[in-house]
Amino acid sequence: AQKNFMNILEKVVLKVLEDQQNIRLIRELLQTLYTSLCTLVQRVGKSVLVGNINMWVYRMETILHWQQQLNNIQITRPALRGLTFTDLPLCLQLNIMQRLSDGRDLVSLGQVAPDLHVLSEDRLLWKKLCQYHFSERQIRKRLILSDKGQ
Repeated sequence: AQKNFMNILEKVVLKVLEDQQNIRLIRELLQTLYTSLCTLVQRVGKSVLVGNINMWVYRMETILHWQQQLNNIQITRPALRGLTFTDLPLCLQLNIMQRLSDGRDLVSLGQVAPDLHVLSEDRLLWKKLCQYHFSERQIRKRLILSDKGQ
């Protein structure tokens, strides 16, 4: 089962390296896997690792190698220069940004260009993102706590 899992994981990583899609997601998956294994060994001991310890060392080194490969990816700009996101009218850019469901994506987009940075700090945009992820009750509770300085 471990071998099959690592083979499947290898295929996923190689596909991500080839396509340069979902890099952050796979990088986070590998980091969680590595951290979980390390924590498990620290808390329970090496006996938790079923099988040959050298094989586990190899697997851990492989995970670190994959992480390094993912960290080294340089996204290249397409050779053809057509219409880009920043060429769109501001209202369309903001409309598209409102459809992002992850705040990290919004922050990353804001780091692309100064104009996008300004848009990414739009209070209404962040309000809508919060409303997407949290109920009105959760938001009110958090606002009350923040008003009390907690």
